[in-house]
Amino acid sequence: MDNETAGINLINADSSALFENVFKAHFKNLHAYAFTIVKDDATAEEMVQQVFYKLWENKEQIKIQQSITAYLYKAVYNESLNFLRHNKVKATYRVHTAYNNRDMENVADPAAIKELQQKIDIALSELPEQCRTIFQLSRFEELKYKNIADTLGISVKTVENQMGKALRLLRSKLSEFLPVLLILIINAKK
Repeated sequence: MDNETAGINLINADSSALFENVFKAHFKNLHAYAFTIVKDDATAEEMVQQVFYKLWENKEQIKIQQSITAYLYKAVYNESLNFLRHNKVKATYRVHTAYNNRDMENVADPAAIKELQQKIDIALSELPEQCRTIFQLSRFEELKYKNIADTLGISVKTVENQMGKALRLLRSKLSEFLPVLLILIINAKK
């Protein structure tokens, strides 16, 4: 039995020895591939281990239609991209938070700022799930509508409609805080 057939059969078997053989046969090359994407040795190792962990945990549900090598490379690619996207979101959030904290220090009424932040958080959490997801992908991850549509498997028109809906709902829920927002914008330009 070759590695490809053995790899596909591991999904149907409960053989940890077979799984270990597939791991050993593919780890080095998958690690090198992940490194080209994430540019960090430890993170690349983690990406490959994560793929094999998920494969082992979900072996009863996974149906591999192509070669095990192709499957593993695609899984490592997706895992690595998800890691990079997640780090981008975290970095954007840190910059956003630092920027907001800087602006909040310039505003005369910290209580109003705190209340505004709470209202924004509440307003975001009250958006319908698809609206919130699309809004966050657009505003926090800075994805274009086409990318959002591709990511979520929906049409660009649906993304546009959902963004319009999200903005209308947020505008109506936060209208009483317009004066505080204007102070923040004016102070940010100074």
